[in-house]
Amino acid sequence: MALFSDKKEPEKISIKGNQLVCRVCGHDTFLHRKAQLNTAAASLFNVDWANKSAYCYICSQCTNIEWFLQEP
Repeated sequence: MALFSDKKEPEKISIKGNQLVCRVCGHDTFLHRKAQLNTAAASLFNVDWANKSAYCYICSQCTNIEWFLQEP
């Protein structure tokens, strides 16, 4: 594994006391990361840093992505 790799092992995720399950394949382990939600206006004025971020949970089996605006 690379020295600065941010790759993590898939894990089970609980959202407000409920187990997160992939809506596509039914799998229950996910990788997770934070992603920036870019807008055209912010990009036009080169202020992408001002955009909100979302929390993404990627199914470790089919790679479907579940998005949340707040950290669960």
